[in-house]
Amino acid sequence: MKNSFSQKLRYRFDNFMAKGTVALVMGLFLISLFIVIVVAVVVTMFSVTQPGTEHLSFFEAFWQSLMRSLDAGTMGGDEGWSFRLVMFVVTLGGIFVISALIGVLNSGLESKLDELRKGKSLVIEKNHTVILGWSPKVFTIISELIEANANHKNGRIVILGRKDKVEMEEEIRANIHNFGTTKVICRSGNPVVMNDLKMVNLDNSRSIIVLAPEHSDPDAEVIKTVLAITNNPNRSSRRYHIVAEINDARNANVCKMVGKDEIEIVLSTDVISKITAQTCRQSGLSLVYLELLVYEGDELYFQPQPELTGKTYGEALFAYEDSSLFGLQKNDGRTLINPPMDTLIEAGDEVICISEDDDTVRLNGKQFTIHEDAFSDASEAEIRKERTLILGWNKRGFTIVQELDAYVQPGSEITIVANIPDIEKHIKEEVAHLKNNKLIIHENDTTRRDFLESLNLEFFDHIILLSYAGLMSPEDSDSTTLITLLHLRDIAERKEVDMSIVSEMLIDENRVLAEVTNADDFIVSEKVISLLLTQISEKKELSYVFSDIFQPDGSEIYLKPITDYVKTGVEVDFYNVVEAARRKGHTAIGYRLLKYERDASHAYGMTINPDKSKKIIFNETDKLVVLAED
Repeated sequence: MKNSFSQKLRYRFDNFMAKGTVALVMGLFLISLFIVIVVAVVVTMFSVTQPGTEHLSFFEAFWQSLMRSLDAGTMGGDEGWSFRLVMFVVTLGGIFVISALIGVLNSGLESKLDELRKGKSLVIEKNHTVILGWSPKVFTIISELIEANANHKNGRIVILGRKDKVEMEEEIRANIHNFGTTKVICRSGNPVVMNDLKMVNLDNSRSIIVLAPEHSDPDAEVIKTVLAITNNPNRSSRRYHIVAEINDARNANVCKMVGKDEIEIVLSTDVISKITAQTCRQSGLSLVYLELLVYEGDELYFQPQPELTGKTYGEALFAYEDSSLFGLQKNDGRTLINPPMDTLIEAGDEVICISEDDDTVRLNGKQFTIHEDAFSDASEAEIRKERTLILGWNKRGFTIVQELDAYVQPGSEITIVANIPDIEKHIKEEVAHLKNNKLIIHENDTTRRDFLESLNLEFFDHIILLSYAGLMSPEDSDSTTLITLLHLRDIAERKEVDMSIVSEMLIDENRVLAEVTNADDFIVSEKVISLLLTQISEKKELSYVFSDIFQPDGSEIYLKPITDYVKTGVEVDFYNVVEAARRKGHTAIGYRLLKYERDASHAYGMTINPDKSKKIIFNETDKLVVLAED
């Protein structure tokens, strides 16, 4: 069927109106210009003028036509019907065009404002941190980045999440009250879509943090996001610094294949499991990790120190008054944590130090005296079999059991209690053969007082309270943990025994409530992962440092009895403590005074990176924080 002329005209008109704001404005401008020019030509060629006036030039006729097209009232004073008729035509055309133009501009402005409100505009920033994804971790990350940017005038954080821009901004303002010098910019979009990634200007970013979303298959989304970042055909040639959160270790290799050498992976399940396994055997260890991970206070820094070239690591331990040596970054890229004391510092090496800021890592020329009579001659306690109780269960439990097996002596036991159907079968199917631990598994409610008392809790060396993450809501899981903690506290008080308890919390606010239970350590898994992601985003090399100290092989952080190093009851400075540790092949980085273990105002007795000249009087129960191989 042949289309009529009117149908074709209507079709072309519809196509024209469907064009964008800029195209419509240009089209209306051309139509208006055409009308004005045609009328000016008619007036000029046919000498159409008002009575008593001279012949108009083309430019004068053009101007008269233009004025009447813009303002209909202009032709009110016109005389002569021929002139009035011509000008009526241009005025009528002007009314149509101007009306349409106002409508188009209004519609375009509304569309642009809606686009801005939804967070769809391009971000023009440089040296900013990009956060891709949205989860509760984002608030801790933003807070830490604000602290890290305190010394920078133009700190910028750009967030791309699958949420309304206004909603994201409101949640950030509700959770963070002081932004300092840092500006937070939100954009709404899908991190796996390349066109959406364009908005956050990845090419000029300092680092990119990829958060795991809160759904059943978070790793798949993270991998797709990394794929969209690294394989964008329009990306720049510069290397990105990407930090990605992966839950399942089995997906880490795939993510690494996609990101290659541009990505650092944080295995959230493994990290929390390893920290839990280490912390349950050493009360207060979680405080050490938090001190190293948060930007408020002291952190780890890498610094070239050419003045130390030719000295040994053991000699360099005494080179700083208000910084503590942690290890070495060799010029061939190797990261050495607590290397042998005779390790030579070579040209191009960097020291790894705990310090308040990067500009506080400086050598000092202070004189100190080593007092031989300050050193303890006590021998280290004999290593014995251990009994560990795990109350509650989640997927991290499998890794915790495996990690504990690497630390304890043969003949040790792990008792697991969880309110999960067929828990024994489930665990024994997943947990590989254990070399040192015997597993005892009970299916029971961990909040039942009578059952807890039947376990003879006083005979366990360590108690771990795991959340029911993934099986309950975070709030319900923390409530279960809190009830169990209250029972444990009451049992301990009634039996007048001390219990070493490590508790996993999912919500940081609930940790404050749980502190009344006097648990030894709280591990807020979401917060720890957030802190770790932030640290690595700021300094890539920290990935190797934390990976090293979380492993059972090599050197880790230990809280050892102070009596293994120096005498108690007498004044001693930290230079002498460092020397006592050095003689054992250990690196001393702090201490814990047990008289303050329940006192938040004294940081629960924990001091990391103390001034080495400061005199201290230790008690027999105090601990020394060291880097050691066992």
